[in-house]
Amino acid sequence: MGRASKGARPFAVPGRVARALVGLVYPPSCAGCGAATADPGALCPSCWAGLRFIEEPCCARYGTPFAVDLGIGPLLSPRAISEPPVFARARAVALYDDTARGLVHRLKYQDRLDLAKAMAAMMAASGAALIAEADCVVPVPLHRWRLWRRRFNQAALLARPVARAGSLPFLPRALARVKATRSQVGLTRAGRAENLQGAFRVPAAHRAGIQGRRVLLVDDVTTTGATANAAARALLRGGAASVDLLTFALVADPIG
Repeated sequence: MGRASKGARPFAVPGRVARALVGLVYPPSCAGCGAATADPGALCPSCWAGLRFIEEPCCARYGTPFAVDLGIGPLLSPRAISEPPVFARARAVALYDDTARGLVHRLKYQDRLDLAKAMAAMMAASGAALIAEADCVVPVPLHRWRLWRRRFNQAALLARPVARAGSLPFLPRALARVKATRSQVGLTRAGRAENLQGAFRVPAAHRAGIQGRRVLLVDDVTTTGATANAAARALLRGGAASVDLLTFALVADPIG
């Protein structure tokens, strides 16, 4: 008596009910500050207002916003004219201020991997024009020792849903970081570029995947552009037709 009949199946909680129960125990919170929100991964009104979204007009190459709309079509910033990047175009969701920095740091250093989906959705919206013209998506890779210590590559976590949003091939092994570089923090622009010389390579086994294709390179933050330039240079040498760059945040002030 009391024994389950032969063939009886254990009770399974429907997915929708399970998610509701989890929501009761762990209420949705703001991805930026932890305040209560209606949906998981959403931003509260305060954090949303704190993001300095990058909109047109912006530099056609670096994606740096202009403070004034001159109404004369695509423009290049002084830096794009004097120091043209290796990549063709770059776009980012927001300037790297307190709110954007908080999101990136929580993803990167506090293991908030759940933030990647929401951040990637914003990237897909901001980079819609780049995604529409891309043939594949490649994340900026970590060196194997740094990947071992961190256990995940934040660029890959962002790149996968971006690729899915555009129905594009996701190629996480098309680019390899073959040189264990020192941290870029505190280095000058020239120092960052020198530090990254020879850091990336397209493995021979994966060259066919990018041959003649327009690659969308994805990372979390663009600082000076040295990492993106080094990665783009390796992709072009590996056979890519062109490289565009999409990141969540951009370290730059609006151009007056």
